[in-house]
Amino acid sequence: MSTRLTDSEPAEQMIIPFSALNALEYCPRRFYYEYVQGEMLVNAFVLEGQLLHQGVDQPGLLTEKGVERIHRLYLCSERLRTAGYLDLLEEERGKLVPVEYKRGKEGRWLNDHIQLCAQALCLEEHLPHLAPLTHGYIFYFGSRRRQQVLFLPELRQKTQESIQLALELAREPGPPVPLQGKAARRCRDCSLLPLCLPEEVRALQEQEQEDTTGQAMPGCNLC
Repeated sequence: MSTRLTDSEPAEQMIIPFSALNALEYCPRRFYYEYVQGEMLVNAFVLEGQLLHQGVDQPGLLTEKGVERIHRLYLCSERLRTAGYLDLLEEERGKLVPVEYKRGKEGRWLNDHIQLCAQALCLEEHLPHLAPLTHGYIFYFGSRRRQQVLFLPELRQKTQESIQLALELAREPGPPVPLQGKAARRCRDCSLLPLCLPEEVRALQEQEQEDTTGQAMPGCNLC
């Protein structure tokens, strides 16, 4: 579903999904196609993630060895302007710990950390007596283990900045330019590659720059 604002929709009513923040940090152009224009394409990686999530996306409440677990919990913050589902919320001895499940292997994936932190900020807003949340976990299916994520001030600030950037980009008339430099390596496995056409767009941009440079110096042949 597209999140694009219409002329009749007030900006203050727009809500950014948690997953959109993840996509934004990975690639602003991907964010725009998926969450502004509503273009969703499925490749092998996306399908694998969807299948892996089927086992953890069943809503329910379980208690085991003193730990209470709530699966697939919906969170929303009108103040932060973000919302979505948290895969798992654990409570032990009065402490809340959000948990997200991801397809790949663990690493220093800032996009995953931002998504988890946004969920923590929503929890703190609705349960201020349990704030601040100190940490959460991301379970990576590829590594079969949890990675702890600390909700430090830097990550909290980055998360709120990402929400604001998402709101700004959603009002733009067209998508951002493709990733450049080393970041462009992310394009290879992206499900939106057939739609985004990053290499073709980069080639057109380079050609336009060459044409502009050539037209800017018409008198050089007279020197």
